[in-house]
Amino acid sequence: MNTDFDIIVIGAGIAGASVASHLAASRRVLLLEMEERPGYHSTGRSLATYEANYGPAPIRALTRAARREFDEQKLLSHRDSMFLVPDGQDKEFDALMASQMGMRQISLAEARTHFPLLDEAYCARIVLDPATADIDVDLLQQNFLRRFKSHGGTLVCGQAARSLDRAGSQWTVRCKDHVFRGRTIVNAGGAWGDHIAGLAGARLSGLQPKRRSIAVVAPPEGHAVTSWSWIGDIAETWYCKPQSGKLLVSPAEATPVDPHDAYADDMALAEGIDRFQQATGIEVTRIEHSWGGLRSFVADGNPVVGYDPEIEGFFWLIGQGGYGIQTSPALSRLAASLVRGKAVPQDIADEGLDLASISPGRFS
Repeated sequence: MNTDFDIIVIGAGIAGASVASHLAASRRVLLLEMEERPGYHSTGRSLATYEANYGPAPIRALTRAARREFDEQKLLSHRDSMFLVPDGQDKEFDALMASQMGMRQISLAEARTHFPLLDEAYCARIVLDPATADIDVDLLQQNFLRRFKSHGGTLVCGQAARSLDRAGSQWTVRCKDHVFRGRTIVNAGGAWGDHIAGLAGARLSGLQPKRRSIAVVAPPEGHAVTSWSWIGDIAETWYCKPQSGKLLVSPAEATPVDPHDAYADDMALAEGIDRFQQATGIEVTRIEHSWGGLRSFVADGNPVVGYDPEIEGFFWLIGQGGYGIQTSPALSRLAASLVRGKAVPQDIADEGLDLASISPGRFS
């Protein structure tokens, strides 16, 4: 096995796989994954929806810039989203409507054409986003990995980085069974991003993994739910997404946890399902399956993208929160350009991205 590379990308989730797929076109790139397969944690557990109105301003800009590639690869399946506004969520309603693009308030009668079983007593206002879609996450990840391998990139799984040491212009990465060397490290470690930074001696970002739980429940008898809209309350205390003839229900919790192999929290699921039942009148008598995933944030909610201001050759690509899938086509192109010392791609700049808002330098 070759052990010398120009760039070593640590983490083969959607962030690492996507940026590596671009970098491998002109550099010798190693994609290093601690698990036995890529995308085991957050990427493999995502219910990703393309929502250009979702997240802070940098995320929205990157999501808009990603749309072209999603469409070219036919990775989106249209599904409207409806945000319900029960009592006590006026502040969240005002915030969303102040920054939204293309959303509109609709009547209960219209809402029931998208999700027939809404309870009229649950909320007074409903907001429709007609431009959202489901993302084929597995195909997206596989496309990135195929592109990476077609450029001659090297993928090594089951090898966690145990130490990162820099001498001169070169990093040495020691794993359980191998030692690799490269001029640049790209930290795409997901929930383990600050752990990777600590190995390199970098100032930590304050990255916080947060658990989210998902339950699979049967659809109401006599209803085919496949074409129904995504629904949730505007304050994000629950949501429901139809998928494969079932209903996926989440409490949308963001419970701070240490990096780990996440699992669903039964109490959180019970609370989310109760809210879903109140909104729809659908009685959930049994959970068919459940799982948990991690979404990792720094304090301001923006990702961390760029070279470390103090550690030479150490590039950050973490903190995507719950937006990593929908931003990945654009974020990976941006990160690859910055790794190579190039300018922000023009189409991303045109969406109004403020590079300072995602720079690691903001923590200095």
